[in-house]
This record gives sequence, C-alpha cells and structure tokens, in this order.
Amino acid sequence: MMADVAKLAGVSHQTVSRVLNGAPHVRPGTRDRVLAAIRELDYRPNSAARALVTRRSQTLGVVSFESTLYGPASMLDGIERAARSAGYFVSVASLRSLDSRSVQEAVDRLRDQGVEGIVVVAPQTSAVSAVAKVTSSVPVVAVGSGTRSSIPAVTVDNRSGAETATRQLLDLGHRTVHHLAGPVGWLESQDRQEGWRHALKAAGATAPPVEAGDWSARSGYEAGQRIARLTEVTAVFCANDHMALGLLRALHESGRSVPGEISVIGFDDIPEAAYFIPPLSTVRQDFGELGRRALELLVAELGGTGHPIPRIRITPELVLRRSAGPARRT
Repeated sequence: MMADVAKLAGVSHQTVSRVLNGAPHVRPGTRDRVLAAIRELDYRPNSAARALVTRRSQTLGVVSFESTLYGPASMLDGIERAARSAGYFVSVASLRSLDSRSVQEAVDRLRDQGVEGIVVVAPQTSAVSAVAKVTSSVPVVAVGSGTRSSIPAVTVDNRSGAETATRQLLDLGHRTVHHLAGPVGWLESQDRQEGWRHALKAAGATAPPVEAGDWSARSGYEAGQRIARLTEVTAVFCANDHMALGLLRALHESGRSVPGEISVIGFDDIPEAAYFIPPLSTVRQDFGELGRRALELLVAELGGTGHPIPRIRITPELVLRRSAGPARRT
C-alpha cells in the first residue's frame, strides 16, 4: 500500500503521491528514497482507484484491422510507441473488416473500458465511410485516411511521395514511367496513382496503362512477367516495396537488367529494401512521426480546442539507391 511506501521512505502519503504523478518541487533526495521504497516493496499503483479519483484512465483505444501488411502494421506500432512515451496505456481492437457495424461495435467496446480517446487506422475507403458514421462521446482521430476523412485525421502525403518518385525517374531521362498500382479500395493506392498521373501530366508525358497488384510480392512478380515482355518500358514506379521485390525477381528471370534496362522505385522503405538486388530506391514513410502526430492531435481534441477539423499530412522522403538510373540511350 502507499502508506507502506511512505513509512519506509520516511515521508508523507502526499509526497509519495506527488512522486508517482511526476509532480515538480520534490527534492531529488526525497524522490530517490520514495522510488527506492517503491522498488523494494514492489508497489504498483491501483490504476482503477486512481481513475476514480482523477476521472482519467490514461488509456487510449486503437481500432485497427487484422493485417500483416507493412504499412498498417507500422502505423499501429507507431501509435502504440507514441502513446507509451506520453504515459498512456493502449487498448487495441483488431477487426477482420472495417465496415460501419464492426467499427462502431469496436468503438463501443473501447468506451466501455473507459478509454479517453480513440484512434482508428483507416487506410481503406470502406474504413473512412465507417469512421464517418461513428457516434462517440470521446474524441476519435483517423490515421491513414487521407484528406477524405470527416473527422480529425493524420496521414502520409502519398500523392506528394508518388509525384516525387515519378519526377525523379523523368529527371533521369525516362520518357515516361509505368506504374504498378495497389488494389482498388485502398486510399494509399488511389493517392499514389493520382500522384504518378499528375507528375506525368506536368511533364507532358503520356501515362501508360496501369498494372494492378494487391500489395504482395507475388502480384508484383506476376505483373513483372508481363512488364518484362514490353520492350518500351524503361522505368516503373511501384506502389509498395513488396510488389517492387516481385517485379525485380521477374525482371531478373527475364534477363532484363535493373537499372541498366529498367529503373524501379518503390514506396514504404521496408527494412529489407536496402538489401534487395539491386538495393531499392523507394519513398520512406516515417511511421514513428505518424504515431506521434496522431497522439498529439488526439490529446488536443481531448482538450476541446473547438477549432475546425484538423487534417495533418506528413511529407515522405525519397531514398535513392541503385535500382534507379539514367534512361538507356537508343
């Protein structure tokens, strides 16, 4: 009990409370004695009792969906890390699908647990629609929903990243850039395709037909087999790194050299991207920053600022490696 900690440290009950709550104006020596007593007694504050007193649970809810894809999984990890650093516990509701009913039920379950606010990872159009219909007495913030969300949202500027990657290939002398897109219904896929098209249009280049994938290396490999037969292709922008990996494999098996004959740029900068053959040029997303900004936005909403709905876009960074090079001379 807290009284035992106070007795062992030789301080008052109030002093122990101030140390536990990180209050200033506690002498360093006193703080050290209290912390030593806490460790010796293996004291753990009763969070439920503290919540009754402070009316704060220090817990945030996160609604996500079951996915092993690098982007959504990294968004969730970034949010959890940022929350822990800010002193919040995290309760995660993982769903198989982000339809309106499932999202609302998840939000209701999290509210029953006493969460102070909720972050919804919403990278699909269906998720954005579902989030727009959510009713909640606690603040809700969307992550990965682009600018389409009707609630406060934080997202990576996928369009800007795609434009930068496409312009890089055009600046290397490629007359046009082919695109291996992600699946229909994903906001990242839509935004990256829009960015690719915008860059080509701004440069006066013709947009070739889009090759569609499903984010997997297998779909990139299958598209790569088709692309390898097109002798006019000299550059490909892939909507994610896993599809770029499959593309590189297909090009290698077809005898098409990278970047000698075809340059390739991906998106995400997964940890393995630097170890592809050749190392993959890609667009890096800072998921740690995404999580931090989402948490900051949610905390601001908890403060009830009353400002118009904020939408924060984080600009990704182009990382150049050996998979992108000058266009071959004809």
